[in-house]
Amino acid sequence: MATIRSRAMPRVFEGALCAGDLRFGIVASRFNEFIVHYLVRGALQCLGTYGADTGRVDVVWVPGAFEIPTAAARLAKSGRYDAVICLGAVIQGETSHFDHVAGEVTRGVGAVGRETGVPTMFGVQTTETLEQAVARSNDGEGNKGWEAALAAIEMVSALALWQSGSA
Repeated sequence: MATIRSRAMPRVFEGALCAGDLRFGIVASRFNEFIVHYLVRGALQCLGTYGADTGRVDVVWVPGAFEIPTAAARLAKSGRYDAVICLGAVIQGETSHFDHVAGEVTRGVGAVGRETGVPTMFGVQTTETLEQAVARSNDGEGNKGWEAALAAIEMVSALALWQSGSA
């Protein structure tokens, strides 16, 4: 015979979308800058929309997407940022170079977040065509820089709630 147990509600930790006094670092790839510029702009617009002082946001430009994890690790380990937002555009070409760069930047950004505990957001586009990259960097809905910044705000808030234990 089955036993019926009471079903207590779980504690839920969900981040608020309020950037307030949070500090953000952005690492941006100069390679494909004509795309990445719009991702940075989208991230800054998002941060400002949710209350961040964009004058306190630091943007570090690196040569290419491959270099993003190194800079992100330095920013995360500095203790000056609540979150690091990584932005770039890796567009498929005719060689396997795309696969190597896309894989390494993905693994590297993920490792920075896991190793430092600082939310490190992946806003690096890995697209098959230039048209796809442009579509994901336009102003407004779908800008991957905006989406990465929004995720950064929510992650910092959710982790702070969990740390404090107050759901």
